[in-house]
Amino acid sequence: MATRLSALLTLAILLVAPAYPKDKKPVMPEYVLRARTVLVVIDPDAGEPLDQPNANAMARENVEKALTEWGRFNLVMDGAESDLIISVRTGNDRLLRPTIKGGPIDQRPGVGQSTDSSIRIGGQHGQQPPLTDPSMNPQNQGPHIGNEVGQTDDTFAVYQGGRTDPLDSSPVWRYVAKDCLRAPQVVAVEKFRKALADAEKPQPSKKP
Repeated sequence: MATRLSALLTLAILLVAPAYPKDKKPVMPEYVLRARTVLVVIDPDAGEPLDQPNANAMARENVEKALTEWGRFNLVMDGAESDLIISVRTGNDRLLRPTIKGGPIDQRPGVGQSTDSSIRIGGQHGQQPPLTDPSMNPQNQGPHIGNEVGQTDDTFAVYQGGRTDPLDSSPVWRYVAKDCLRAPQVVAVEKFRKALADAEKPQPSKKP
């Protein structure tokens, strides 16, 4: 009796579960496919590892170089409004590692503030606050040493630009893997490139 009940339950789940065609085209928002400018930033929540203080900055440079070689996007580095924002963050091999929080992770204009009143992020003119507001946490008022709990893999996240607090929203595309931000291959950029190529492939015609 129990065996028959289990079999019926399994069958019911299979019948209810939606069927996805194997050749279904990956879904990518139209604004991503139309995007032509991109700003690469370091994840504001990332600390600067004491043993590798330039790890996140190097990852950002690796991504920028790979994007330049790709040639699809124009890099924005001076705080101008961008179609997309890519956030990068390096992982580590330890459960806990000491980091400096609240330090100058990314001092470029546009990530913290703009040097030109005509430049804007999120549709607002004038001097800009950080992409996420560190003042909400009193501990982020100045540099301080803390322990970052183990994120062992690198993270590459794509957000929609041209909006207020873009990094507070969910990323439209995300890739997490060990050393995926490391040069010369920069696997995260290759995966993003493939995701866009797959999304732009024409749909196969349906057989009558």
